[in-house]
Amino acid sequence: MKQVFKQYGPGFLVCLVIALAAQGIAKLLPSIGAALFAIAIGIVCGNTICNRPSYDAGTKFSERNLLEYSIILTGATLMLRDILALGWQGLVFIACQMTLTVTVAYWIGKALGFGKKFRLLMGAGNAVCGSSAIATVSPVVGADSKDKGISITIVNVTGTLLMVTLPILTGVLYQHEVLHTAAMIGGTLQSIGQVIASAQLVGGAVVETATLFKIIRIVFIVLVALAFSRMNVEEGQPLFAPGTPRGDGGERKVQAGIPYFIVGFFLMAVLHSVGVIPEGVSRVAKAVSQQFEVIALAAIGMRVKFRDLAAEGPKALVYGVSVGACQVLFAVVLIRVVVGS
Repeated sequence: MKQVFKQYGPGFLVCLVIALAAQGIAKLLPSIGAALFAIAIGIVCGNTICNRPSYDAGTKFSERNLLEYSIILTGATLMLRDILALGWQGLVFIACQMTLTVTVAYWIGKALGFGKKFRLLMGAGNAVCGSSAIATVSPVVGADSKDKGISITIVNVTGTLLMVTLPILTGVLYQHEVLHTAAMIGGTLQSIGQVIASAQLVGGAVVETATLFKIIRIVFIVLVALAFSRMNVEEGQPLFAPGTPRGDGGERKVQAGIPYFIVGFFLMAVLHSVGVIPEGVSRVAKAVSQQFEVIALAAIGMRVKFRDLAAEGPKALVYGVSVGACQVLFAVVLIRVVVGS
C-alpha cells in the first residue's frame, strides 16, 4: 500500500487540489463552470511547478481510471429509455461519422507524405476514442512505438483544441440545443475525457447525451479493429490488396473487445431501470461521478505538455488540425441530414 501511494499519490493529490480549487472558483463564476478552470489550471501547473516525472503515474491514473469509474457511475443515473432515445438515427450518424473520419485521415495523411500505418492510427484515434483506440489497433496494423507515440500526441492535441472550441460553435449553430450539441461533441471529440469536459462547458443534459454518443463510438472499436485487420499495410501496396498485411511475415491477431467500463455502464443502467438502484443511491452516484470527472479533467490539463507539441513539428500538427476540421464539417452535415431538426 505504501508503494502504491508513493507511485500514484503525488499526481492524484495535485489533481485533487486543482479540482477543489476549480470548483471553488466556479462558485464565483458559475457561468463558466469548474471544467474549464480544472483544465486551465492543470495545463499551467503541468508545464510549470508540477512538471516533474513523479506526478506522471498519478495523473495518468486520474485521467483514465477515474473517468472510467465515472462512466460506470453515470450508468446508475440513466434509464434504458434514455439510451435507446438516440434511436437508429444516432447509430447511423456515428457509423457515417466514423467511416468518413477514418477515410479523410488516411487520404490527408497520404497527401502530407505520412506512412500507411501512421495514417491508420490517426484514423482510429480520431474516429473512435483517442489513445485507447490507437493502443488497440497498433498491434493489428503492426505499428512501431514511434508512430504510436506521435499519433497519440497529435490526436490529443487536436482533441484539446476542439474541446474548447466546440461549445462556442454549437452555441452559434444550435443555441446549445441538447441533441444537436451532444451529437457534435460526442460524435467528434477524440477521447471520453474531452467529450465530458467539452459537454461540461455547456452543462445540463448535454453531458449525459454526449457521453451516450461517445459510448457508441467506443463500442464500435471492435468493428474498426476487424476492418483494419483485413487491410494491407505494406507501403507501395493497395490498401485492400491481397498479400501479407503486416509486411513482416507475421499474422495479426485481433484482440479487441468491449471495455469493462462500457459493460459496467450498461449493467448499472439496467439495474437502475428495473429499480434495483433506488433514486437516493442514483443521486449519490451522480455526485461522486461529477467529482471524479473534475479530478480527471485536471489530470487531462496536467498531461498537456507544450514541449510535446513543439517536438512533433508543424506538419504533424497541420495533419491533426486538418482531420479535426473535417470531422466538424462532417458532423454539421450529418446532424442536419441524419439527426434532423
